[in-house]
Amino acid sequence: MKLEEIAVELVEPTPVVRQHNAITQARYDYTACQLDIFFYLLSRLRRDDTPDHEYTIYVKDVEALTGRQWNYQQLREATADMGSRMFEVESERTYQQLWMFQRVEYIKGKGCLQIQLAAPIRPYLFNLKENFTSYQLHSALKLSSKYAKRIYQLVSQWKDKTATRTYPLDDFKQMLHLKDPKGKEPELFQNISQLKARVLDIAVRQVSEHTDLKIDYELLKKGRAYDAVRFTIARQHPQQLPIPFEQPAEDARAFTARQHLEGLGITQPQLVATILGDSKHLDQLFKFTYQLKTGKVKADKNPGAYS
Repeated sequence: MKLEEIAVELVEPTPVVRQHNAITQARYDYTACQLDIFFYLLSRLRRDDTPDHEYTIYVKDVEALTGRQWNYQQLREATADMGSRMFEVESERTYQQLWMFQRVEYIKGKGCLQIQLAAPIRPYLFNLKENFTSYQLHSALKLSSKYAKRIYQLVSQWKDKTATRTYPLDDFKQMLHLKDPKGKEPELFQNISQLKARVLDIAVRQVSEHTDLKIDYELLKKGRAYDAVRFTIARQHPQQLPIPFEQPAEDARAFTARQHLEGLGITQPQLVATILGDSKHLDQLFKFTYQLKTGKVKADKNPGAYS
């Protein structure tokens, strides 16, 4: 994947991640779990961190922000794959091969992992320059579809416009790792109806519902075949309030749970207090809302069934 510069800038009370367009438009296939780790890690970076600084990520913090649960096995597989991937940094004079992690350590019984970044990649994570994409961390984390996360990164480059540039479908599919430019891997969602149903429609719905952007897409034809895609953009106030990043995990988890309950129409004070006061009820709530967002349960299912 091509990476020129990544950086992060925190603006209180909502963390704002800034990435160079090169990584946004690169071809890579991070899973939803890996993207959650990546976004959360970026939010923890500080300019005064020492080169050997260790970043501690508590699983409960990530769960509180996303409403999703990742077990240790999923996290271990995610970081192992992320650590093995090479980033290419190329200039007129040099070509570098870089890796993200120096070390990842899982602390047993503590529900956390500690990450030490590889020294050569640190400048690229901190170096701010002009044409970076910025997007709110809480918005990126709330998107359950990995394609929605990637498309949100893409459209955020154009958030001050009414539309993105027109992307040839081949280029767009390569950015989302749906198509191998060398043709060695089978292409995903070759049928346009599959691309719409499995990628575009889901991304439009999730981005418009959970972020500061309301988007739609246009598929453009060349002759009789679809040849390109363009996204239209409108700014909006997020429907859910941002979660203060510095809150303790318990407070952030309760904050998110209240939002989920309100969205489900559950406002009775006694029932809300019962759910918030029991970790098992909270786990069931987050599981239910995740399944609802991903279509694994129907909207007409009784939302009070978990209580």
